[in-house]
Amino acid sequence: IIEWFGPVVHEYYAGTEGNGFVYCNSEDWLAHPGTVGRSLLGPVHICDEDGEELPVGEAGTIYFESAAFEYHGDPEKTKASRHPNGWSTLGDIGRLDEEGFLYLTDRQAYMIITGGVNVYPQEAENLLAVHPSVADAAVFGVPDDDFGEAVKAVVETVDGVDGTPELAAELIAYCREHLADVKCPRSIDFRDELPRHPTGKLYKRLLKDEYWEAAGRSI
Repeated sequence: IIEWFGPVVHEYYAGTEGNGFVYCNSEDWLAHPGTVGRSLLGPVHICDEDGEELPVGEAGTIYFESAAFEYHGDPEKTKASRHPNGWSTLGDIGRLDEEGFLYLTDRQAYMIITGGVNVYPQEAENLLAVHPSVADAAVFGVPDDDFGEAVKAVVETVDGVDGTPELAAELIAYCREHLADVKCPRSIDFRDELPRHPTGKLYKRLLKDEYWEAAGRSI
């Protein structure tokens, strides 16, 4: 968009909870490709599952030090959004660079725990999305008797390409060329169309629920 219209694009990352606001302009983005900007409402902290702050460049849960909030009628959800230091999170995963610019990497709710390893599916989704046979892709965890969860991809192919076992094997091999094996799909299913809102938001939960309901359990 910047190439088309020039350096007139402004971007922000925030939530209706009002606990944080991160902003960048076109110049910032060109100097830090992929960033959503720097915080305008106080420090941002990146923490691991134990609440410990992570070094620059490592991905973890994003916490804001600014104003707290409460989810109406849901004290448990409110509690789950809090860090022991009183910081709050929207449930997103990200990292900071040396200059304090924030990069989003995934949603905490989409994390897959397979064999005790935490896997964030966004990397595999981004990779599959640029394969010439793929029109759309969703990656999430499905039940697995040995590992708890297994990484699954559901793919919509481009027009004229059939979703065959051979293509599934090709896509898995393609992922393994670029990512660690644990982050790659162990299996791929094909759909004519993935469930998306008219605005483009992927309803990954609908897909995930199908597989967990079929297994007779939930996560």
